[in-house]
Amino acid sequence: MTVKPAAPRVVVIVDAYSSARSLAPLFQARGYACIHVQSTPAIPAVYEKSFRASDFTANIVHTGDVAATVAALTAHAPVCLLAGIESGVEVADVLSEALGLRTNGTALSPSRRDKFRMMETVKEAGVPGTGQILATDLDTLLAWHRGVEGRVVLKPLKSAGSDGIFFCDDADQVRAAFEALIGSESALELHNHAVLAQEYLVGSEYIVNTVSLDGKHHVTDIWKMHHLGANGVHDMAAGAQLMPRHGVEQDALVEYNCLVLDALGVRNGPAHTELKLTPQGPRLVESAARICGADVHVPAKGAIGESQLDWTVDAYVDPERFLERWEAGYELARHAGIVNMVSPAAGKLVGYPKMAELRGLESFHDITLNVHPGDEIHRSIDDWTYPMRVYLVHETESVVMHNILSARYMDGEGFYDIV
Repeated sequence: MTVKPAAPRVVVIVDAYSSARSLAPLFQARGYACIHVQSTPAIPAVYEKSFRASDFTANIVHTGDVAATVAALTAHAPVCLLAGIESGVEVADVLSEALGLRTNGTALSPSRRDKFRMMETVKEAGVPGTGQILATDLDTLLAWHRGVEGRVVLKPLKSAGSDGIFFCDDADQVRAAFEALIGSESALELHNHAVLAQEYLVGSEYIVNTVSLDGKHHVTDIWKMHHLGANGVHDMAAGAQLMPRHGVEQDALVEYNCLVLDALGVRNGPAHTELKLTPQGPRLVESAARICGADVHVPAKGAIGESQLDWTVDAYVDPERFLERWEAGYELARHAGIVNMVSPAAGKLVGYPKMAELRGLESFHDITLNVHPGDEIHRSIDDWTYPMRVYLVHETESVVMHNILSARYMDGEGFYDIV
């Protein structure tokens, strides 16, 4: 008698684009088949090239009919369902709850996506936050701005990366930013019907990446951000350096970060939180209930031995292993840094004359090339226009720092051959 092999267990990922493209192979390595749910009729243009359809046994397009999508997924008997990128968070909450799977639920789902509601929810829970206003008209915004001292930040309610972020020092800049945002489309192709304005937080910026299981939060990696002013952008993310798990700064950030996650109802799965350490203490910039983007998992794994993606897989398909280790902090086997290269000009890219020199850096680990020779290149002004990200990993911290500065020195007009 021939015994029919058991069907593989199934994992569902909603919008597995950008860095989330790397999740399916990790689940497959554990013996799970993956099904993709596309939360929109068409994949947003900025993510289209990153989707790897071959990693999935099926692609289910969610049209807004929850019952139909749930029925299509029920036929596959999935063991878990999670969001890949920001656009998949709310759909993942709805579907995982409807399917009776491990979930963050829908009660606070809007607060995990709408950045105004996010900050208000955090403050209502007694966690310190920042002053803000949701404006649909310019007069209301300008009246609020007159009562704020110093710089303010304008941004879309729902987007990703650094899309649509403006730093404004006076009323004219506020007016120009509002007019640029209102009525426009975000990078996620959502209509900006309102504008979020917040007080500018003074202090260094950090990233705290976590994975949670039933309310238990494990910190997978902490990064201190590097910023510079370039191409007319005041606070451009120039890169980051991986920090040890513990320290005065890290301990304060993590304690505050866990309060934010609890306030937002993040009980399961990955989260990527951006914080500032102000003179008054840690303050939330924004939090996202999904993995960190920018392929940060690449240098994190090179330095720590495992990344937020590995912990995410454990949380969903090997919870016993997660619970055995979640309270332990990570150890740096090596040090890591990230450099976002900043193009000063636009045109057609002929090549990178100093690429060999860049790859020859002692701590060079990997690279994400967003613009190849022959492609159109843009002046770098946000997360979507960096031509490449360079990942550095080395046993010695000073070597990583030396190479971060060396890469930044190489960057500029002489690094690009553009016509």
